[in-house]
Amino acid sequence: MSAAPGHPSDQTARRRAMGAFAASDAPTLAAAWDAIAGETTATSLRGPEAGLVMLRGRIGGGGAPFNLGEASVTRASVRLASGEVGHAMVLGRDTDHARLAAQLDAGWQRDDWRAAIEAEVVEPALQRQAEADRHSAEETEATRVDFFTMVRGDD
Repeated sequence: MSAAPGHPSDQTARRRAMGAFAASDAPTLAAAWDAIAGETTATSLRGPEAGLVMLRGRIGGGGAPFNLGEASVTRASVRLASGEVGHAMVLGRDTDHARLAAQLDAGWQRDDWRAAIEAEVVEPALQRQAEADRHSAEETEATRVDFFTMVRGDD
């Protein structure tokens, strides 16, 4: 039994799925959409359109924010024929990626498609991300240098 739309656990699950769509590549999303949705049409509500976002950073845990730089992003919003509205924002300028991610977000909201989308797109994308994170952590650990200080006695 899924949570009611708008319920916090449903929002968390949707946010998780949207992150997986953004982390996947366009060919993977296209193959999943074709397998799950077939000939279902999605009407464009916005975009896809590319733009820039400002990246902000902080020095230390409580330092003042500063503008780090800009990143290209592409966003899209679509509506399925059954009425679900999907949104996506992805890094880069790949309009197909943003459109497909929005379509899958809309499809994820359908109870009859959610399990298939989770199994074919979300779980594999999260596993790939976890593997990449593990590999990065191993590379970082391999180059760790431990510094220590020897204390001289007070003679």
